[in-house]
Amino acid sequence: MESGRRKGLSGVLSSLSLLCVVLDLQLDGVLGATPVEIEHHLEMGRKLLAAGQLAEALSHYHSAVDGDSKNYLTYYKRAAVFLAMGKSKSALPDLTRAIQLKPDFLAARLQRGNILLKQGSAQEAREDFEAVLQRSPDQQEAKEQLFRVDELEELQEEAHAGHHRGDYITVIQVLDRVIEISPWDPESREVRADCFIRLGDPRKAIQDLTPAAKLRTDNRAAFLKLSKLHYQLGEHQESLGQVRECLKLDQDDKECFAHYKQVKKLSKQLDSAEELILEHRFQEAVDKYESSIKTEPNVPFYTSKAKERICHCLVQIKRPEEAIDACTEAHQLDPQNLNILKDRAEAYIQLQDYEKAVEDYAEAREFDNENQEIREGLDRAQKLLKQSRKRDYYKILGVGKSANKQEIIKAYRKLAQQWHPDNFQSEADKKEAEKRFIDIASAKEVLIDPEMRQKVDAGEDPLDPESQQGGGGGGGGPWPFGFNPFESGNNYHFKFTYN
Repeated sequence: MESGRRKGLSGVLSSLSLLCVVLDLQLDGVLGATPVEIEHHLEMGRKLLAAGQLAEALSHYHSAVDGDSKNYLTYYKRAAVFLAMGKSKSALPDLTRAIQLKPDFLAARLQRGNILLKQGSAQEAREDFEAVLQRSPDQQEAKEQLFRVDELEELQEEAHAGHHRGDYITVIQVLDRVIEISPWDPESREVRADCFIRLGDPRKAIQDLTPAAKLRTDNRAAFLKLSKLHYQLGEHQESLGQVRECLKLDQDDKECFAHYKQVKKLSKQLDSAEELILEHRFQEAVDKYESSIKTEPNVPFYTSKAKERICHCLVQIKRPEEAIDACTEAHQLDPQNLNILKDRAEAYIQLQDYEKAVEDYAEAREFDNENQEIREGLDRAQKLLKQSRKRDYYKILGVGKSANKQEIIKAYRKLAQQWHPDNFQSEADKKEAEKRFIDIASAKEVLIDPEMRQKVDAGEDPLDPESQQGGGGGGGGPWPFGFNPFESGNNYHFKFTYN
C-alpha cells in the first residue's frame, strides 16, 4: 500500500517536472528574445515606418516591446507609429510608460504634453511642458505650447460662462478658437453642437458630433443625439446607422434601443413604399406611405414626403382629385418642392384644368429655371390651355373625326335648323342663337374644305387670325371668308332643302 502511494507521488512529480520544462520552453519563445532579435525588430520597424507601412511597422514594435518591456525607447518608438496612424489615445500609455522608465526623457514629455493639449486637458499638458522647461529652460516648443495652455484655459472658462448665461453665438465664436488649439477635445465639440442645436442649425451640430462620438471610448450619448438629429432631418438611413453604433457599445441601452425600434419601423415602411413605386404597384405604395404617417406623425418632413409620394402615385393611377388634395397638403409643408408642384400640375391636366396646371409649372420654374422637365411641362400645359380655348369643330357639329362630307352636311342642316335665330323670340335668346348658328356654319365650311380640315387635324384653328398668318380666312372673323350673314346690309335668308 505504501509502495503504491510512493509510485503515485513519483508520477505526479514527474508530470509536474515535464510541464515546467514545456512552459519554460514556451516562455523562452515568447519572452526570451535576444538583444539581436529585439534590435532586428526595431530596425525593421524604423524602415517600415519610413516607407509608410505603418501596420507592419507596428507589428515589429509590438514584438520589440514584448521582448524587452524595460526599454523606454521601444515604447517611445511604438508611440510614434500610433501617432502616425492617427491613434493618439493608443500613443498616450506608451509615452507615459516611457516617462516612468526614464523621468528625464524630455522628448516623451513634450510629445505627451502636445497630445494632452490637443485633447483639451490643459492642466495635465501644463505639467508636462513645465517639467520640460524645468530641465531645459530654453526649450522653445515647450515655451510656445505653455502660452497656448494659458490661452486655452482662459477660453474654456469664457465658453463655460457664456453657455451658462445662454449667449450661444459668443460661445460658438470662443469654441472655434478652442477647437483650433484642441481638435481632439470631445467636450468642446459637444458644447458647440448644443449651441448650434439651440440656434436651430442641426447640420452644423452633426458636423461637430460626428467626430466627438469617436473621440470618447464610450460615447453612446453622442451617437444617440446624432441619430435623433438625422431622424428629424428626414435622413432615416443615417439615423439608423448612428443608433446602431450606440447599440454596438451597449446592446441593452434602453434609450438607444427604443429609438432604434422606431427608426427601423419607419425606415422599413419608407423603403418598402419606394420599392413598390419602382414596381408600379402604386396603390400598395399609397397604403405604405399612409402607414408611415401613422408611425411618425410628429416630424413634418416625413408627413410632407409621404404626401408628396402619395400624390405622385395617385397621379399615376389617374385619381386626380385625391392627388390634388394630397399635393396641396404637401405643398403647404414644403412650398418649394418641385416634385409636388409638377405632380399637382399633372393632376390638374388630367382634370383638364389647364390654367392651374400652367400656374403650378410656372411656380416651379421660378425655383429652378434650368430644370428641363419643368420647362417641357410648362410648355405642354400652355399648349393644352391654348388648344382648349380653340373651337372644336367636330364637337360643334357632333360628328367624329372620321365623318365624311355627307355626314358633316347632314349634321350641319339639323343643327342649323335647330339654332336659326328666327326660332327664338327674346333678344337675348336671339343673340345666343346667332352665336351658335355662326359656329355651326363655320364648322361646316371648315370641315368640308380639305385644306382647312387638315389644319384642324394638325391642332390648328384655320379661322384663328394667329394661325392664318395672312391666309385661309380672309376677313379674320369667325365666319369663313369674312362673310357674316347677320351684319347690317346683308339681306340674307336661309332656306333648307330636305331632299
